[in-house]
Amino acid sequence: MAFSIKRRMGGLLVAAVAAVVVVSVAAAQAEESAVLKPVRECADLKERIFPIPKAKTRVTAAVPVAQTPTEPGYCDVEGYVEPAVEFHLKLPLTTYTGRYLQVGCGGLCGYMPELKFPEGCLPKGGDFAMAATNDGHDAEDEDWAANNQAARDDYFFRAPHVVSLASKKIIQAFYGSAPKQSYFSSCSNGGREALMLAQRYPDDFDGIAAGAPAAYYGPLVAYQAWLARANTAADGSSVLSATKLPALHNAVLKACDGLDGLVDGQLEDPRHCSFDPAAVQCSGDDRADCLTQAQVETVRKLYAGPTDEHGRRLYPGNATHGSELAWNGWIIPLSGSGSVAAMLAENALRYMMYPIGAPHSSLADFKFTQAEFHRLTAEGYQANAMNLDLSAFRRAGGKLVLWHGWSDEALPAHATVDYYQRLGGFAKNKDWARLFMVPSLFHCASGDELTEFDPLKEMVEWVERGKAPERVIATGRNEAGEVTRTRPVFPYPLQAKYDGSGSVNDASNFVPAPPTSPTNDKIDWVGTYLHAIPGPRA
Repeated sequence: MAFSIKRRMGGLLVAAVAAVVVVSVAAAQAEESAVLKPVRECADLKERIFPIPKAKTRVTAAVPVAQTPTEPGYCDVEGYVEPAVEFHLKLPLTTYTGRYLQVGCGGLCGYMPELKFPEGCLPKGGDFAMAATNDGHDAEDEDWAANNQAARDDYFFRAPHVVSLASKKIIQAFYGSAPKQSYFSSCSNGGREALMLAQRYPDDFDGIAAGAPAAYYGPLVAYQAWLARANTAADGSSVLSATKLPALHNAVLKACDGLDGLVDGQLEDPRHCSFDPAAVQCSGDDRADCLTQAQVETVRKLYAGPTDEHGRRLYPGNATHGSELAWNGWIIPLSGSGSVAAMLAENALRYMMYPIGAPHSSLADFKFTQAEFHRLTAEGYQANAMNLDLSAFRRAGGKLVLWHGWSDEALPAHATVDYYQRLGGFAKNKDWARLFMVPSLFHCASGDELTEFDPLKEMVEWVERGKAPERVIATGRNEAGEVTRTRPVFPYPLQAKYDGSGSVNDASNFVPAPPTSPTNDKIDWVGTYLHAIPGPRA
């Protein structure tokens, strides 16, 4: 089985790399004097060596790319940080204004995330220099981490940091000065990297947006194993089939859609839904519009989340009501391949999550016990982004935006809410850290009603103008790309409340409101001790 999961499921594992900073033509003209021009030719960067602490950076390619009707001209740079952290850097030739944006990679990485300048009016975000990395390994290498601690370290914590140092060195050489502001924005594993950077490298970035962060990384392996095993029958087949998901999802909406005071096809906070799948159990023959008894039990396990034999939680989260349509592929195997959850768990357990030389496990053998959970800590703590001490990042003036979709089928949103509450919640952190919870959004992108969310524009405003984000607009599009819904997302725990007039698909018709039923966001589970472990630094 291949060790790395590359881009699948319509790019759900790929870190969200497109920024949303929209620069109008008028604003671009007004800021023309702020544009920084290169002080050397693009080709002069090739084969140059840039020393950074504990490593060297070598540029292997530097090619100018001409402007197009939709993108600015830029210097296309490729290189690596020793020993094997490859990176890609785009340096605008005529539109750069001093901002640096780095994005993360999704899943187990091993590929170079695509760098796209932000959409919008010309120069289409070209005022950013942008960079990405493969995190130090190649996805085609099946067992890159099996016996290579350096490769593990690059993926767990080192690569995003050293690429930030290398990119800034190259930017300084190309433009004659270091970036004025530095940003990191990404989702999934990239969201984990974002949060890890705030915790361990507080001086690397001024603004960090962490979407659906895989922050509870070691425990998350156990969670993926639970998803896969809960849906595996004794003969190895999938208990659930994709044909059953629409009926299950529709039943959930029928039971819970109105709990937030508005029937609009989405659940504002699915934790308030207590739907039991037995409500759609078949009374006779197996049909597409009902669940068998075995399927009911599987869905109950998914909604419950992993526990040990004594009922103690092994992960602070579970599959949420409303996420059912996204289970196909992640939990239910696609035709001709296994599920994403199964492949992630199998590869991590076999090659990565135990110290080199120590006994390993596998998806089939993994035991849902406290003892086995704790065995994941010896190596997993290095990848975790759970540390609650962000005081250095806060003192440095850093701004943190956390966000997560409530219908995330891959990484339960509960863990992000749990983390934010342990930080102190909105009351304690509103001046430097805010959380946005997006109803109906799947993992990073796509969704039942809302399909897009990116707070980078608001984060830039916060860092550069001191304007804290009071709302971020989420968008829903159909398969044709047409906008079908816009909805404001307010800083958690505020929720969007319909003002009673106009379309429920128009963001302008919603106002912020406190939650209808406050919840205890801290979750009691066996891994709370992990918050006190800071993790290593490069």
